[in-house]
Amino acid sequence: MYALHSELPDDRVVDAISDSTRAVVRLEDALTAAGITLPSLSIDLPSCGSPVDPRPLIELGRCNLETAAALAAALHGAADR
Repeated sequence: MYALHSELPDDRVVDAISDSTRAVVRLEDALTAAGITLPSLSIDLPSCGSPVDPRPLIELGRCNLETAAALAAALHGAADR
């Protein structure tokens, strides 16, 4: 008989990682459409790891001034619509 190990993620953790991955992909697609690349865009895995109540976060990371300006312009353009 096999025993479950505490190191194995439960469904809530797996769901949190899956949901986070989909969010990153959607955000990356939207940014790409606006001509913007955030090189550090990723899931913050530690935030997904709580088996009791995972609260996934997306790591937007660092960007240069040109990328920050492009992101601000894209957001202002979306707000003006």
